[in-house]
Amino acid sequence: MSDMRTIVPGEIPVRDFHQFLLGSVAPRPIAFVSTMNRKGVPNLAPYSFYNAFSSNPPIVVFSSNRRVADNTTKDTLRNIQDTGECVINSVNYSMIRQMAVASVEFPDDVSEFDKTGLTPIPSVLIKPFRVKESPVHLECRVREVVTLGDQGGAGHLVICDVLRMHVSESVIDEKNRIDPHKIDLMGRLGRAYYVRASGPAVHTIVQPVTRMVIGYDALPESIRKSRLLTANHLGLLAGLFAIPDEKAKQLVCSKQEAAALINSEAPLEAFHKLASSWLDEGKKEEAAALLYAAEERLGAQ
Repeated sequence: MSDMRTIVPGEIPVRDFHQFLLGSVAPRPIAFVSTMNRKGVPNLAPYSFYNAFSSNPPIVVFSSNRRVADNTTKDTLRNIQDTGECVINSVNYSMIRQMAVASVEFPDDVSEFDKTGLTPIPSVLIKPFRVKESPVHLECRVREVVTLGDQGGAGHLVICDVLRMHVSESVIDEKNRIDPHKIDLMGRLGRAYYVRASGPAVHTIVQPVTRMVIGYDALPESIRKSRLLTANHLGLLAGLFAIPDEKAKQLVCSKQEAAALINSEAPLEAFHKLASSWLDEGKKEEAAALLYAAEERLGAQ
């Protein structure tokens, strides 16, 4: 691992370490947090140190960090400490540029709703407004604020109990679940990079967790060390529920495209190449049967 750079916290500037950390812990969901100060002035600010931590009870957590430059805190944190309430709004592609405007450090007597053009709508149980344009609103009561340090870059974990969840009907599919393509969420990477979590960026990876699988160690050495099978291919094979039986191997070898490979110049490599294409097409069981058949017939070559 000589090509790995070792970075020790405290030995490089906080600003630089911050970017290495954010560039590697990514993508991160964005909490667009709505609060209200004691004078009734609304505030909106985005935070990407954010995630869900429990569904029963429903708890989400975000962190409002101290500014690295001058070690000051943000209006959101002060408002939450004063009122104990906030709304966490999801951020999708259609509103990402307006969200970016809300990251500007406006004075505390200025409402980011006015500056961004986003629409405030009343919450049901708390005073901070929801963002109409957002596809999901979480009305929250703050359970606890955990201070992680007193220097620039230190976080304040804001632990929130979700009191009400409002989800736009437009993002719910026929299975009564949120469709990632319809909700079209944005995620944060390092620096000024974002990612759009819809379209071809969304991958379906199904791996049942309550049923035993064969595992990587059950794969023959010729498969594990194949030059044509990727790590993801091997992961698919390791997730099989059973090693292909004789019937499955005979059936796949009877297919014309497989049978023709036995007389090729490098038959084992040819079988692995065909199996890799089948794996890419989602034909996991057929690919596995082909590979195990090739292992039995050609593995010693």
